[in-house]
Amino acid sequence: MSSRVGTAEIVFDPAESGYHTFRIPSITAHGDVLLAFCEGRLNSAADAGEIELVLRRSLDAGRTWLPLQVVCAVPGKTCGNPVPIVDPATGDIVLLTVQNGAEAVEIYVARGIDPEDGRRVWLQRSTDDGATWTEPEEITEQVKPADWGWYATGPCHGIALTEGLYAGRLVVPANHSLVPADFDSLDTTDAIRLNGGHCIYSDDGGRTWQLGFVDRNDGPEINANETTVTELADGRLYFNARNHRGTGPARVHAWSSDGGATLDAPYEGIKEITAPGIQGSVLRVGGDRLLLTTPVHPEIRRELTVFVSDDAGESWRPGLVVHPGMAGYSDLVPLPDGRVGLFYEAGETSSFATLRFSTFDPSTL
Repeated sequence: MSSRVGTAEIVFDPAESGYHTFRIPSITAHGDVLLAFCEGRLNSAADAGEIELVLRRSLDAGRTWLPLQVVCAVPGKTCGNPVPIVDPATGDIVLLTVQNGAEAVEIYVARGIDPEDGRRVWLQRSTDDGATWTEPEEITEQVKPADWGWYATGPCHGIALTEGLYAGRLVVPANHSLVPADFDSLDTTDAIRLNGGHCIYSDDGGRTWQLGFVDRNDGPEINANETTVTELADGRLYFNARNHRGTGPARVHAWSSDGGATLDAPYEGIKEITAPGIQGSVLRVGGDRLLLTTPVHPEIRRELTVFVSDDAGESWRPGLVVHPGMAGYSDLVPLPDGRVGLFYEAGETSSFATLRFSTFDPSTL
């Protein structure tokens, strides 16, 4: 296994920042401009609470970074799960996020609580590579059925399709929970089992959206949760997801031949990858070669590793250890010089002490 990776630079450090914790990294590139998003958690490290969506930009492919800017902040709300996409038709940056009441925690949101505090989906747009942003526009009614409780975009970058009938389509990987009539009688494990994967897509540059495939994964083995997507050389889509408390392998995957509208077959487990139950990121780097990032320790968030597939996701092997210590969520981004950037959570005593950026050459894996 290779260990050739550039020196990691700390991009978000909570020390003297005014934020308690930075989490949930997401990154996209438009030429030499990199946009690194995350959640700025104001009062604690918890997923619940008052949380702002923040951004740092690089104008030189990650060599230097501009100061932090706030993209979305709503008093009394959690604003998070950023999914940025570059619209190829205009060059605009399209950003999908979610909001919910600051005091609403996931298991209660999953019950379908009052819509004002429940999980809702929002859209923003930048025409100047992230320097300024439109006000958030709600698109919940377009993409979230009435019997869903929890809803999460990404968390990671989305993609714009380049091949075949669906070229130009924007695709955002996502997950949700169903709220059945007997929800209150379920224990916590059974309630979590109501998670499922889906995607949403836009055929007009991100102005309007519709629901793509929906996969509920009934049964105890597979419970698709936080999801990432890439386009294959033949135009199919490859979805890779966290198996959240399912009895099968820690990561699961599926393929779509119609631009994300349906899956060719339900999610299935990836037996050769171990992970502690965590988000990951997938990226195609040429031909049928894919990269996937995840910590590999089966119980603890540590040993952040880049896996490699040379057969469009059918099989995987470890290729590069990015961070041997504590590490968490991550997102991959292609760079103009052919290298790959990785934006990720890592620390010495915590898997999300800081958010870091490093680069590597995928041809060496």
